[in-house]
Formats: sequence, structure tokens, C-alpha cells
Amino acid sequence: MNVRTIGCLLFRTQRSVLTNSCYSSGPPSQDENTRFNPASTSKYDWIGPPDRLSNLRPVIYHIPENETQLERKLRHLRQETEDWNHEFWTNQNVTFSKEKEQFKQSQMKLKGWTERDEKGQKRTLSSEEMAVFYKHFLDKNCKKHANYNNEWYKRNFTITLLMAKVALHNIWRTLTGQGRNKRKLTMPK
Repeated sequence: MNVRTIGCLLFRTQRSVLTNSCYSSGPPSQDENTRFNPASTSKYDWIGPPDRLSNLRPVIYHIPENETQLERKLRHLRQETEDWNHEFWTNQNVTFSKEKEQFKQSQMKLKGWTERDEKGQKRTLSSEEMAVFYKHFLDKNCKKHANYNNEWYKRNFTITLLMAKVALHNIWRTLTGQGRNKRKLTMPK
């Protein structure tokens, strides 16, 4: 897949899609967010920076000229999969952060600690103490992660099959002279 690097932030239109001269004066406020769609002449998928909640990079997929039904089906499935993946990891990361903070607070309370020590530095728990939380969180979410992995494999397998079909269809069109762009070729004078 071809990817074009863009100097400004790009997000999918379903999320907060924006572009703003590379944040020259700090991050934009909600009012400064503008809707952005790649130019119709673009021939690349556009990939944005990681989302702050899901940590996934959003993609604006290129829509080729004369897109076939098969290509459209593939593009829609890829977009649906990306949206599903973004939603899962946003929810998972938010839940993880909340539960981690609650665990830290409860452990500090049990030890009779305040948030900061006598020197004013923020207190932290040791890696061994945090390992208890991580194990508990993973055990509690084991089934959820297994279901996610199963669905992820199914979706990726389907996407891979569709990509193969699209590639074979494009090869067939090329071999039979039915290329995507039906332009008249002119000889140079």
C-alpha cells in the first residue's frame, strides 16, 4: 500500500478530522477543527498521527477513479475494521487507565501515604506492586481479549482474501486491455 507523509495532522472524518498549518501556534481549539478530505487527485492512503486514546493511527483511504464494486467492498471493510479496532482500544485504554489510577490510590491509602512525599515529589508504587494490578487486569479481561483476537483474525483473513481478489481482477483487466483509465493514447509529434 502506498502511503504519503503529510506535514500536518490528518484524522479520519468520522473522528475529529482536522488540519491546521502544523499547529504553528499550539494545538487548535475545537472551533478551529476543520473538515478535511484528500484532494481528488491523490492516489495514496493518508495516515495521521496516533489517536490520543486508542494509540492507533487513523487512515483516510484513497478512493480510486472508476472504483469497482469489489474495491469498494474492500475499502468499506477496511474502514469498518479500523473503526471497530479504534473503538475497542479506546474503551480498553480508558478502562485500564481508570482502574490503574484507582489501584494506585487504594494502595497508597493502605500504606497511609499521601500523593506526594515530604520533599514534594510524587509517590509511585514499585514494579512488583504494579505487577499485581497488571496480572489482575489481564486475568479479568482475558475472555474479552480472546474474543477481540478471534474477531481480528477473521476480519484480517477476509480483508486479505478481498485484496487477493482485487489484485487478480486488476491483473486480468491489464492482461485483457481493460485498464482502469480509458484514455486515448496520442503519439508525440
